[in-house]
Amino acid sequence: MTDTVLIAGAGPTGLALAVHLALHDIPVRVVDAAPGPATTSRALGLQPRGVEVLERIGALGDLPQRAQSSLTMSYNEGSRTVLRFQVGQAVMDQPKQTLLISQAEVEGALRQRLRELGGEVEWHTRLVGAQQDDRGVTVTVRTGDDAEQHVQAEWLIGCDGAHSTVRKLAGIGFPGRKLFERLLMVDVRAPWPFDRNGSTTWMDAGHMLSVTALPDDTWRVFTEPPADLPDQLSESEIADRVLGDFARRSGVSLDTVAEVRWASEFRIHRRLADAYRRGRILLAGDAAHIQSPSGGQGQNTGLGDSENLGWKLVLVARGSADQRLLDTYEGERRPLARNVLRATSTAVDIMLPDNEWKRLVRDKVVLPIFRLPAVQRRVWLAASQLGISYRGGPLAPASHRWAQGPRPGDRMPDIRCRRSDGGEVMLHAAISGRWVVLAGDERDAARHATAAATQLGADLVIPLVPVETSAHDVLLIRPDGHIGWRGRPAPDRLAAWLNQVLWPA
Repeated sequence: MTDTVLIAGAGPTGLALAVHLALHDIPVRVVDAAPGPATTSRALGLQPRGVEVLERIGALGDLPQRAQSSLTMSYNEGSRTVLRFQVGQAVMDQPKQTLLISQAEVEGALRQRLRELGGEVEWHTRLVGAQQDDRGVTVTVRTGDDAEQHVQAEWLIGCDGAHSTVRKLAGIGFPGRKLFERLLMVDVRAPWPFDRNGSTTWMDAGHMLSVTALPDDTWRVFTEPPADLPDQLSESEIADRVLGDFARRSGVSLDTVAEVRWASEFRIHRRLADAYRRGRILLAGDAAHIQSPSGGQGQNTGLGDSENLGWKLVLVARGSADQRLLDTYEGERRPLARNVLRATSTAVDIMLPDNEWKRLVRDKVVLPIFRLPAVQRRVWLAASQLGISYRGGPLAPASHRWAQGPRPGDRMPDIRCRRSDGGEVMLHAAISGRWVVLAGDERDAARHATAAATQLGADLVIPLVPVETSAHDVLLIRPDGHIGWRGRPAPDRLAAWLNQVLWPA
């Protein structure tokens, strides 16, 4: 039996991709080398863009109720706060806010959604080999009892992290550089006197130390240790080192620590895969790009990868599009990853200067600029990933035709719409992995939805009418919330655009 898609890696990226495929009955199999779900995680932030992705595939659940909103990021020199970001205020006009919640909780919500759609993760199943030809990929996996199985799949997707086996088997390079040699991290439960709505980072003493509030009176502390610190420290040794550094620099007594819940160490690199596709093998998430945790971009960029690749795989798997559509996944997502890597690396270089001259420039030039509300808003609009646009990309060539309003390639804001039965619904919630036709009246919406359905399938297209705005143009919204086509009412032109996208000459 041949699986349509085999996904290696049951992190947020792999799970979200599996959910998107399962929504449309595409046979998908998810394998992971781990013995079971993670109970601890390094990623904490779910940016507004990540929240939208989960909502569009019905996986958000009660995460907003269980999460904490990260509203303030403070940067200190000793006891003095030199910079404070008001994160919530920066994107307050957006309906989705940053959620401070463990990656393990996000993965749990995605696994639950996958189960609702009939899917499960195969744990203790390590991918060890892959051979592809024009028809598919023969994958070799090794299960917990050390038995090997050969699996046939049409497509293999590597969502297996920074040390991706899939990427290595595909022969795709992963160049980059180290940002931090090592970071030590510990989660503790303690009644500390810091802002419960954010994080505090110390930038003095030649290295960084940061504490972030988590739910349940828990804090995460991580620090950059000295270069001569021995390798292979035990969890207790890591905790002692981190908490000792924390006490010295914060002035807070460790007598208040009630419990050490987790301690770990890791290294941070900036790396970007040379390609996202090699034949029938594709990469997504950390397998394709890794960066500094600054701004909480890693998990959210991976979720965006899954959504972009997901709708394209659905169409190719159903025979509704040529497989060349999958090349546009790299064309749209890799430039974005390059920008994220550049921005997060620059943030590290600016906030943690390695000489006195850079420190002077930071303190006298950069910090005063970053205190400006307009600058903070721009920074956090970028961090939220709500400003992502694919204008000028392979599916939205640059055009100056529209002087006002969103253009093809832009993210469509979440607006209230009216369905054909008269009920109201928010746009992003209505998408659910489908395409949406937005038109000023029900007749135009229905006519254009019919035209789109001839190319995409009737089950993948829904017509909606905006409630609060009078639309003169018709918009076709992709399953990832971006505008695919915009134009005056003309169903034949919409159909012609879709034909060009799905079946390029």
